[in-house]
Formats: sequence, C-alpha cells, structure tokens
Amino acid sequence: MVVSPPPFTVTRELPPYTGILAVDAKGFTAEPGGTHQGINQLIPQLVRQAFEAAAIGEAWQNPLFYGDSGDGLAIGVPTRLLPALVHPFLTVLQHVLAEHNADVPRGQPVIRLRASLHVGPLPVDPDRPERAGNGTARNETHRLLDSDAVRIMLDSAQPTITHVAAILSDRVFTDVVRAGYTSRHPDHFIEVSATVPGKSFSQQAWLYVPEPSGSLLAVPRFAPQPTVPESAAGPAAPDSGRTPTGNAGGRQPAQTGELRIRSNSGQAANQVNGGMWQSRGGRHG
Repeated sequence: MVVSPPPFTVTRELPPYTGILAVDAKGFTAEPGGTHQGINQLIPQLVRQAFEAAAIGEAWQNPLFYGDSGDGLAIGVPTRLLPALVHPFLTVLQHVLAEHNADVPRGQPVIRLRASLHVGPLPVDPDRPERAGNGTARNETHRLLDSDAVRIMLDSAQPTITHVAAILSDRVFTDVVRAGYTSRHPDHFIEVSATVPGKSFSQQAWLYVPEPSGSLLAVPRFAPQPTVPESAAGPAAPDSGRTPTGNAGGRQPAQTGELRIRSNSGQAANQVNGGMWQSRGGRHG
C-alpha cells in the first residue's frame, strides 16, 4: 500500500483541475428496500443516456474518476466539457427522466434527481477511475448536492413536471456561466447560500432548474430582509412610509422550509414582488 507523506511536509505537484458532476435520487431511502437495487442500477443508465444525447458520451465512456453512492453517482470530466454539462446536459437529463417516469407503472418509484457541478484539483486515473477522484473538491460537490437549497428547490416543484434541480458551485458559475461559455444566461440561475444541516459547510452557490413548476413559479416565502435598528441606521425619513432595511446587523435566520437567497448582485434571475417569482431573463428551459 502506498502511503502519502503527511500534509505540509513536502511539496507535491497539483493534481489536474477536473470537472465534477454528482447526482442523487430524491426520496431513495423512503422507497421499499426491495426497490433499491433496481434504482441503483437504473440511475447510471439514465445519466448515460443524457451524456450521449448531449453529445458528451466520451466523458461517460472514459471518466477521469467514477464513484457509485448507492442512490447516485459522481463522475470526473475534463474541464473543457463543463459548459456542456451546464447546458445542454442538465436539460437533456430532465427530458430523459420525464420520458422514463411517464412510462413507470403506477405504484413503482419514479426517478427525480438533484445534481451538483463543481471543479477543482483531484487525482485522476482513467485506467482505474473507481480508485481516483478523492479530495476536497469532490467532498464539496457532495455537500452542495446535500444542501438545503437544492433539496428545497426540488421539493417545491411539481413532481410530475420537474425531474431535475441542479446546484452549481460559484467557481463553475463564474468560470463557465458568467464568462459566457455556455448557452444559459446568468439570469437563469439563483444565487444561494448552500448549507448542510449538521455539517460545517457554507458556500455561495447557484441554483438552476431546467423545467420549473409548481411553487417554483410563485415562491411563497423567502428569508425576510433584515430590519436595521434605529440606533444603527437612524429613523426613516418622515414621509418615506418605508421601514429602513439594509445589510447592517446581518440577515435574519431563515425559518424551516425557507430558501435562503443571497444578494442577486445583478445576476440572479428572480426577484420577489408581492410573493411572485419574476424572471428578468426569460423563461427557464
């Protein structure tokens, strides 16, 4: 067994930057145990179909790393393919799942997936992909996948319409979406703070739903804007009729079931106005 030297004791080459896709099935553990093996075998088949239909089948056939998580998978791809993973892959995956789920007999489990995209330095081994790809970037990819933000997004959608909800790391969003390397506009994405209950993880990230539905079209509640105490900001102008708000004092904690949205920074697609989710960048799709 090869033993690596302790960290911070030697200088080593940085592993190549690798694109990372992870997917996870919604509600897997709630399904009867007798269905788990079938679902486990079905997910890679459906993801493979989406890779091939999105014209990136080479990445599936020759992954830089590959791992099966039981109710999902993680795969490493060359960074040059990250734009195609954002679009058209996620949209194609939505179509593949919609077609599959439409043919599922009544009473049998449908497949709805959360997906996360990240990038970072990871050891890769195309000859033994199942033994490679371990590192911080991959751990963060799974944390994004488990975050409340993307879970709430998929939970809030109509289950017979929306089959995929995705979350992108800020690095992928900045380098791929904002830089214009994919055909999705930045306004198709929503900026969030991705956190995982019980884990010391919190990162800026971006949500994307290829086919929004249900309450995603009229998000009922977002975390309220913080109210600045008069002692900090002074009283509002007498004739303004508005409660002073701002960043001082920090954001109030979101209540259970709320999606915590960070500042749009001029990029996010949506704004809350009278409880309606309004898009400035056209229809998601």
